[in-house]
Amino acid sequence: MTTVAIIGGSGLTNLKNLRITRREVIRTPYGEPSAPMIFGQLGGQEAVFLPRHGPGHTIPPHEVNYRANIWAIKQTGVSKVIAVNAVGGISPDFQVAGTLVIPDQIIDFTYGRAHTYFGSEHKKVTHVDFTHPYCEELRQTIIHASGRAEIRVMGRGTYGVTQGPRFESLAEIRRMERDGADIVGMTGMPEAGLARELELCYASIALVVNPAAGKTTETISMKEIETNLETGMGSVRSLLEQVIPLIAHG
Repeated sequence: MTTVAIIGGSGLTNLKNLRITRREVIRTPYGEPSAPMIFGQLGGQEAVFLPRHGPGHTIPPHEVNYRANIWAIKQTGVSKVIAVNAVGGISPDFQVAGTLVIPDQIIDFTYGRAHTYFGSEHKKVTHVDFTHPYCEELRQTIIHASGRAEIRVMGRGTYGVTQGPRFESLAEIRRMERDGADIVGMTGMPEAGLARELELCYASIALVVNPAAGKTTETISMKEIETNLETGMGSVRSLLEQVIPLIAHG
């Protein structure tokens, strides 16, 4: 049985090293997922892949149907989910482009997103524990795999999630830094919360593609970000090839 799902973010709309065996369109009560689920083998093990922004990277972060995506992933029978996120660096140790971060905490600055499966249609109010938003077992497996792949990662960090699609203002980054965010991106929530509601073991590999607003004298450049994405995703793919077998044999 397939036990691992990978959610691809910006720069990872396809897994070049995934040997595809089939594609499946999964219907959900929450509408259409971003794309058909792609099943295949990675590192010699079964895996399923879903591009968060669609096959052609056409869905902006605030319009991703996170509920449909996570629900569809659950329906494939997986128990573990690795999300890939492109982020900006806030804290000094997190600002170098190409840095891989395995965050252990998250702060949600988004608004207006459908963020729960437990709405008013349920007969009783339902709460889930989110003290530790990422699956620690999976986080440690990724960190261990990075050593085997000889890829340096930051083994902790707080991910601040903003609405997008615009980048943040200098004042917003200053506020996030005061709040304790080390990195900033637009796709970490409600994805992580929804995975917890469906009792999925969920962790993130966040790739720093630029210093956040005000952390450099340069204007944030999409061309530079795209270059850093292309380079950094090579490391992400190599890391995933090491992680998937560890999970399968763990």
